Amino acid sequence: MHPATDSRPALLLAMGPGIADRLLTDAHRARLAVLTRTDPRFVVHDLADPSPRAAAALAEAELLLTCWGATPLTPEVLARAPRLKAVVHAAGSVKHHITDACWKRGLKVTSAAAANALPVAEYTLAAILFAGKRVLRSAQRYAELRTPHGWLEEAAGWGNHRRTIGVVGASRIGRRVVDLLRPFDFEILLYDPYAEDPGPGVELVGLDELCARSSIVSVHAPQLPSTYRMIGARQLAAMPDGATLINTSRGSLIDEPALLEHLVTGRLHAVLDVTDPDLPAPDSPLYTLPNVLLTPHVAGSLGNELHRMADQAVEEIARYARGDAFAEEVRAADLSRSA
Repeated sequence: MHPATDSRPALLLAMGPGIADRLLTDAHRARLAVLTRTDPRFVVHDLADPSPRAAAALAEAELLLTCWGATPLTPEVLARAPRLKAVVHAAGSVKHHITDACWKRGLKVTSAAAANALPVAEYTLAAILFAGKRVLRSAQRYAELRTPHGWLEEAAGWGNHRRTIGVVGASRIGRRVVDLLRPFDFEILLYDPYAEDPGPGVELVGLDELCARSSIVSVHAPQLPSTYRMIGARQLAAMPDGATLINTSRGSLIDEPALLEHLVTGRLHAVLDVTDPDLPAPDSPLYTLPNVLLTPHVAGSLGNELHRMADQAVEEIARYARGDAFAEEVRAADLSRSA
């Protein structure tokens, strides 16, 4: 039981409908109730047009716990939150809801981008290993043939021994991918205009050189004006015949019409978890091309992986409640170079 002069920070949950039930376990909610003054089952979906109860909770809140679907924190919303000091985002990018007004107000912000990076990197590692072994194509061929076949002859160019992997972007996810690749027998190339020391076993090269030398190119750069279609016609044309392009970042980083030209002919392969637009047109060849694995943006946290993001968010709230600095603080200056 807490004393009448309860010094715990007041917390308000603010995220899209249904998200909190997927994000938080009973254990998470119980810990939030210990660390903060909150009703951990009360979630506000729209801070811009709050109910009387939500408006009262927002007026008292020192902390917001947000996730996908959170209301943008505009000056009008912040005016209703005079005691707000920090936002803990239990997901990756904060660009959707953290506005310039938040930085001007001096709010502290943290995100669970580190937790969300792990499943994306795991998906990428699986995609790289499967691409090297031509798993998608061999499964298709096996289903077509259903007879004994000379697989050793057909697979002469397959395999992951000393294959060159190009990682585009030394982002949090890109660096995690590089770390996961280190135990394998790969040559690893990295492109990032801001990277200085990629560590042992990784060669820092230009983007065009990376595309020309890599049999698998995996894209992990942030979506910024400067990265729009950074993998364009020139880079795609430079990729070796039979190379695979993996994109788990954002579809806008790839010149998709130029990529389709190479995919339709079969010269290149692709593993695409993101596209531009987010949902390809119903008649897009991406759905049916045998050399394309198309997934519906599932590389990031989903299912029980959301609980990892909640773990990180609750730990950040615990730090705040103790008076400690956030471990994964997001700063305004970071956003010009990150997702």
